[in-house]
Amino acid sequence: MSDLEPDFGAFVAARATSLLRVAYLTCGDETEAEDLLQTALERTYKNWDRVARYDNPDAYVRRVIINAVINRARRRAILNIIPMHSPPETSVRASDPDLFHVLMDALRTLPPRQRAVIVLRYWEDLSETQTAEVLGCAVGTVKSQTSKAMAKLRSALGRETLEGAIKDAHA
Repeated sequence: MSDLEPDFGAFVAARATSLLRVAYLTCGDETEAEDLLQTALERTYKNWDRVARYDNPDAYVRRVIINAVINRARRRAILNIIPMHSPPETSVRASDPDLFHVLMDALRTLPPRQRAVIVLRYWEDLSETQTAEVLGCAVGTVKSQTSKAMAKLRSALGRETLEGAIKDAHA
């Protein structure tokens, strides 16, 4: 066992649930989310000696997850495959399962980067600056992607439903 394994194991034990939630919300499929998290953790472990020194190793893992989701979506788009998976039986955070299913269906219609911005901003409660760091983009890009995504969600769900879903996500 290397010196890095205990620290990495503690990190995974403490953060796996939160990171799995990010993976699920960005891809919309429970099995794919588990695969994405496993891939992200493998990549993180390979670089753990460097990542462990970061102020926020979570941001590194989130970025690996988001990049993997976007890359998979690009590959699917090239192959003209549109994934439409059903969400798991229970919601991640929403107390109203019907509202959660409606929200997940609407999230799946967003492009991967817009979906990632919404998940990081509203489920993970990251600031615009933190979201920009995770995604490796400018704060202005986060703002514009959030604005576009919220407009699409409002159009699909209606303002009251969307606001209720966002409040529910923070519950």
